[in-house]
Amino acid sequence: MSIYEKLGRIQAKLFVPKGQKNNFGNYSYRSCEDILKAVKPICSDEKVVLTITNEAVVVGSWNYIEATAKLIDLESGEILESKAQAREEENKKGCDTSQITGACSSYARKYALAGLFCIDNEKDSDATNTHEDKEPKKASAKIDALPHTITPQQIEIITKAYGKDLPKFLEFHHVTTIQELSMETASNVIENVIKKRGKA
Repeated sequence: MSIYEKLGRIQAKLFVPKGQKNNFGNYSYRSCEDILKAVKPICSDEKVVLTITNEAVVVGSWNYIEATAKLIDLESGEILESKAQAREEENKKGCDTSQITGACSSYARKYALAGLFCIDNEKDSDATNTHEDKEPKKASAKIDALPHTITPQQIEIITKAYGKDLPKFLEFHHVTTIQELSMETASNVIENVIKKRGKA
């Protein structure tokens, strides 16, 4: 059995519910740790090893943490990998430099794993978010997932929704401007806003 067949079997078996809760935005999400906890036993069954490494990358004046998730076939020695990058913030309230780097590393690792195992934002049974990424990901490709910039429409919706509470919203998400929010966070927040409007 090739490593591609094994990866396909892992992807078919893997289910990672969104077990984490963002109380401020009132939406659920999955963490890097959630993915690792679910995938490790399956990797063992398929006789493959999963490793994740980090590397600091400078792009212009910004520091990025690039995570590389590798799937190594113990029987054939074949390797598949997926990469993802997350940008370090210049500062984050209540965090020292190591904590900022750690949070950035966790984010990059999560999306490197998501790329490798084709984990999208499809709704889980216990999730409140239905914003979905329907584009299939090729298992054999190296995936470079830079954080997406949120749209002007998303910025407008969030600004109007939170009004005078916007500074608290930004502080909760450890950003200084709405533009610094990730696409996933913005989509989850807007999904919740739309749901609240529907109930009003």
